[in-house]
Amino acid sequence: MGKIIIKTEEEVAIIKANGEILAGALAEAAKVLKPGVNGLLLDKIVEQYILDHGAKPSFKGLYGFPASVCISINEDVVHGIPNARLIKEGDIVSMDAGVFKNEFHADSAYTIAMKGVAEPTLKLMQVTRESLYLGIEVAIAGCKTGDIGFAIQEYCEIKNKYKCVRELVGHGLGRSLHEDPQVPNYGKRDKGDVLPENCVIAIEPMINLGRKDVYTKSDKWTIATQDHKPSAHYEHTICIKHNKSVQLTSFEPIESAIRANAELQSL
Repeated sequence: MGKIIIKTEEEVAIIKANGEILAGALAEAAKVLKPGVNGLLLDKIVEQYILDHGAKPSFKGLYGFPASVCISINEDVVHGIPNARLIKEGDIVSMDAGVFKNEFHADSAYTIAMKGVAEPTLKLMQVTRESLYLGIEVAIAGCKTGDIGFAIQEYCEIKNKYKCVRELVGHGLGRSLHEDPQVPNYGKRDKGDVLPENCVIAIEPMINLGRKDVYTKSDKWTIATQDHKPSAHYEHTICIKHNKSVQLTSFEPIESAIRANAELQSL
């Protein structure tokens, strides 16, 4: 159990401003997403938008990661390296990125459905997105990380029969992209670290259509499902408050871009 760092109101405001840049960057990528586009183009768009707003991509160079955004397609859960693979109709595409400016990070992820995605996969995406907000709902000062994990696990696994990935977790963030505490997407009520007011965490359910088991691909980065069934991933950065946590990232720009793009499906 490590030390959870409390943020000042000024620091929280910086993270929220970075979250706005991040939402805009992911939205710009969603605007051009269509069959025949590859992850390299999406990465270029995200990186340029972040740089144009006086910020830096949190992910590029972190632990040696070579890109500004993780592009994870279909059975890829997270940490996909953007490459020349052409995205096609029926794919789902998870984009995960971070923004660093004024000494603080923001972190967010969203899974997008191309036209032609099968109904069971669309349902997986919808349930995963809903589970994120259920986790946020219980994330108030004095709760424990297990309360968040339980809310996500109960909804995804018990009520909807999907599987929560165990090896990957949400996290605290601030001056470092990854700080304490770890925030698993499974757990037991009243277990884990207590969340104090004004700590900042990223909640990010990673939920599989099939089994929970994952493996690392040969690129040493991409985490994929062992049964090759789809996985969905949504993430918000939030600040913990006494009665209701405050979202520091937003899906509104990316969802607006999805609605305006005829090649994509809204949930």
